[in-house]
Amino acid sequence: MVADLSQLVKAYDVRGVVPDQWDESLAELFGSAFVQVTAADAIVIGHDMRPTSPGLAGAFARGAAARGADVTLIGLCSTDQLYYASGALGLPGAMFTASHNPAQYNGIKMCRAGAAPVGQDTGLAEIRTLVEQWSEGAPQPPAAPTPGTISERDTLTDYAAHLLGLVDLTSVRPLKVVVDAGNGMGGHTVPTVFGGLPIDLVPMYFELDGTFPHHEANPLDPKNIVDLQARVLAEGADLGLAFDGDADRCFVVDERGAGVSPSAITALVAARELARNGGEGVVIHNLITSSSVPEVVRENGGTPVRTRVGHSFIKEEMARHGAIFGGEHSAHYYFRDFWNADTGMLAALHVLAALGGQQKPLSELVAEYDRYADSGEINSTVADQTASLSKVKQAYGTREDIAFDDLDGLTVTAADWWFNLRASNTEPLLRLNVEAKDEHTMAAVRDEVLTLIRTS
Repeated sequence: MVADLSQLVKAYDVRGVVPDQWDESLAELFGSAFVQVTAADAIVIGHDMRPTSPGLAGAFARGAAARGADVTLIGLCSTDQLYYASGALGLPGAMFTASHNPAQYNGIKMCRAGAAPVGQDTGLAEIRTLVEQWSEGAPQPPAAPTPGTISERDTLTDYAAHLLGLVDLTSVRPLKVVVDAGNGMGGHTVPTVFGGLPIDLVPMYFELDGTFPHHEANPLDPKNIVDLQARVLAEGADLGLAFDGDADRCFVVDERGAGVSPSAITALVAARELARNGGEGVVIHNLITSSSVPEVVRENGGTPVRTRVGHSFIKEEMARHGAIFGGEHSAHYYFRDFWNADTGMLAALHVLAALGGQQKPLSELVAEYDRYADSGEINSTVADQTASLSKVKQAYGTREDIAFDDLDGLTVTAADWWFNLRASNTEPLLRLNVEAKDEHTMAAVRDEVLTLIRTS
């Protein structure tokens, strides 16, 4: 098919509606282009539970094999299980998933050997160009004299063993844990990873179903954790965990049924990873994580490094600084000992170890890492993003107690509050995040900025 790849190829991955925007014929071209751009002689491919995923993955494999690459198919897996395979086997990889998007979507997350990211600046633009040319009828390079082989391999047990080797859970107290897999790949990985732990596991929606019959597999949207919150309270559980569709993100609910901020989880895990590394090391955080994160990192002997929003930026900074850990407000958590890749499962194991290693409930344990009031991300539709940003900057520009930076959008910082306002790359939206010393101050700043944005 001839496709509009401007709508299909995003900043970090490929994602669109099947078959309207792409299909197996296009997936085969992506497989060929991936091998050509990465110069790979062998690759690994995994897929999620969406109905279209096995066919798309198989087509990608055929395209790669036609270019001479040997293909290892690991079948159903989470995205971080694919990253494990890429790291452990030393192979470039492709994961077929659309994460938390609705059922009609599918996509490809690609990486180089060792789970190194493939984004717009690291190969994805070249892959897009080749697929565009070939889909429009340009001749492809001749097939390899000897096609690559296609074989299958199960990596789930080895993936679980690797994660469990990175967190000491030998002395944790028994815990009752409710897990909402959202009919996604957590239903595949959690039973194996948690299997030998002192956990009374209460499973929710573990049946793999890419039509998502119960709720969207996006735990950052509050409506999608309502079932989990109710079940935690009904079961008298110690905590709840919610995974997104491809199970690379994990959201935490405490024993009261309250959501725990991903920034608080970032700070908690950072403290544990710093302790594990002798009280020193670099921790990466994006600029809209809570101020708690760099504070906790410094208090525990580490060096915080602030970066733009987006996993490719985090991974680049992880590699550049030799960082031991990185976290984002979106519940993505990155570990040096996991090839700098993100794994919500490893973060979840850290939470279990921290909670199970002492007697306090989770709400008390995380309170020391959750120090400020925040707005969450608020989207506003605007006609002119640049003009709106300029208007906000001008409004605050006369105040001497204000600092500005433009690392990612506009960040405005005062003594006891800050906000970040940044433009969406794909929609006419401005995204606002506000944090302050208390709820009253946060609400006042939030409302002031929203009034500036939303009035002409």
